[in-house]
Amino acid sequence: MRAIQCTAPEKLALVDAPRPELQPGWVRVAVKHIGICGTDYHIFEGNFPFFDYPRIIGHELSGTVIDPNGATGLSAGQAVVINPYLNCGHCPACREGKTNCCETLKVVGVHADGGMADEMVMPAQNLYPADGISLRDAAMVEFLAIGAHAIRRTELKAPSRVLVVGSGPIGLGVAYFARIAGADVTVLDAAPDKIDATRALGFTTFSPAEVESREFTAIKDTGFDAVFDATGSIKAMNASIFHTRNGGAYTLVGVIKGDLVFPDSEVHRRELTIRASRNAQKGDFEHVMAAIRSGAVPTAKLATHATTLEDVPRDMPHWAHDRTGLIKAIVTV
Repeated sequence: MRAIQCTAPEKLALVDAPRPELQPGWVRVAVKHIGICGTDYHIFEGNFPFFDYPRIIGHELSGTVIDPNGATGLSAGQAVVINPYLNCGHCPACREGKTNCCETLKVVGVHADGGMADEMVMPAQNLYPADGISLRDAAMVEFLAIGAHAIRRTELKAPSRVLVVGSGPIGLGVAYFARIAGADVTVLDAAPDKIDATRALGFTTFSPAEVESREFTAIKDTGFDAVFDATGSIKAMNASIFHTRNGGAYTLVGVIKGDLVFPDSEVHRRELTIRASRNAQKGDFEHVMAAIRSGAVPTAKLATHATTLEDVPRDMPHWAHDRTGLIKAIVTV
């Protein structure tokens, strides 16, 4: 079968890969669409930790069932959203229902071969019927679910004032699901093209240079009940704590290798609740699918770039080095 393999940093190849073997409890799926994630770009650039080359990449996935292999509720030809998180099911986190932070969690396309290929096999429990949404949109559910999970984990109470720092795909997911939860949302980003795009999507957006402006100060003085970091920038992560009101919540959605440094006196004075938010759970995927069906998330505006499986080795390196105007690139198989 055809597959896109990252063979080494800065090297992508369309290869003829072995067809994956089916095992009990797993389902064979024909992959239809793949979203290219920031993680995929980091893997290509060679700066993603704990990654072994070569590997078939791709974890934002939709497909149709080829062989349900006896799985209840799935049938041949059925459209599905693919949850790429493989959990053990028996560690303390899994037993508590926190499968997104399983002690031995593996993400396909990162810790195991992924779905940027003609076919893949996945546990039946990781496949969710994509009823009422297109297969293209189904490939965007995973990254949006990360935002939905962060909002659910933070337990927003309406009406809330929310600041989202970083307006890449993950930050936009946070922003949309904060809005769906009834929050008044403000976004902060440093990139001019992202600022323009986020404003065009209807969010009040500022640059770091504008945080001392009268407009931003007026919003901040009212108090941000919750601040979400989706930057993957240590500098931004350390700074964003000062945007959170006393008694507020600070949720870290972006991940980066490095140390965060918070002034203890400020954390205590504000009595902040600081959380990490990792990946997503089944309920988050279902919430996202319902939001797409209702039109609450404008997926057509988020899918800004497109390519085919054959053209990924040509297009992805270009986007990795120049993401101007890029929100989400979708691969069609």
